[in-house]
Amino acid sequence: MSENQEQPIIVRRKKKGHGDGHGGAWKVAFADFMTAMMAFFLVLWMVGQKDEVKQAVAGYFRDPGKFESQGGDLIFKGSKSPLKFEGQSPGAQKKDEIKSSQGPTTAEKTQLTLAAKKILEELKKQKAFGRLKDNIKVQLTSEGLRIILNESENSPAFFEPGSAKLLQKSAIILITIARELGKLGNRIVIEGHTDAAFGGDKIYSNWELSADRANSARALMEVSGLHEKQIREVRGFADQFPMLVQDPFDARNRRITLVVLYQSREQQYDQVEVGADLMAEIID
Repeated sequence: MSENQEQPIIVRRKKKGHGDGHGGAWKVAFADFMTAMMAFFLVLWMVGQKDEVKQAVAGYFRDPGKFESQGGDLIFKGSKSPLKFEGQSPGAQKKDEIKSSQGPTTAEKTQLTLAAKKILEELKKQKAFGRLKDNIKVQLTSEGLRIILNESENSPAFFEPGSAKLLQKSAIILITIARELGKLGNRIVIEGHTDAAFGGDKIYSNWELSADRANSARALMEVSGLHEKQIREVRGFADQFPMLVQDPFDARNRRITLVVLYQSREQQYDQVEVGADLMAEIID
């Protein structure tokens, strides 16, 4: 090639990678977005859980070290971890479950208080209420709403003397109460009590009379407004739990009691601590 001849200009283009134009910033943004979505769905999940689950999660974040070392009542009630470990006895599980039971919420107390007021308003509309208002007591207790219908000294109030037969003129009281309680989702326990005056005999004693009176109330209320399976238990206590302890012969000790259970309280009624199998120990 001669000196006068121009040397050709060669331009070499460097190929760039696919990501060189905008870097990897999109990956960071996408990771932040996914993290935010995960947190959002966790919040939605937590809102839909029961109170005990919320409290367990809150306890973990308050003190993770103590939670991990000592354990806590998690989603699976009755154990110290979310998994059921072999070797943990049913009794220990039930014991943990009872300890973790929560008391009634403010909303539950408010609901039963309003229900009690509504019951009294409806009872006032009944003619029999004027005669029996001193025989009716409505209380809010640790179990729930307690409605007491007690007898009188001078004349029968709800039952014929020494009998489980309801007085027709007083049945409207139980019917009215049943109509209002049937609007609730709470389960009900009906108790029967006698005074110490009715001795009866070995065949028909205070035990039979108290249980029969409670059962008579159940039968009437179930056809008067209570929904199916709302009655949880019917109990007969005879004269073992007088309302007036100082005078077990007082006629006011003859009564039936309707206990409208808090839903949180009801769970404890099925929690029986089970220990070792004594039969197996004796046989061995």
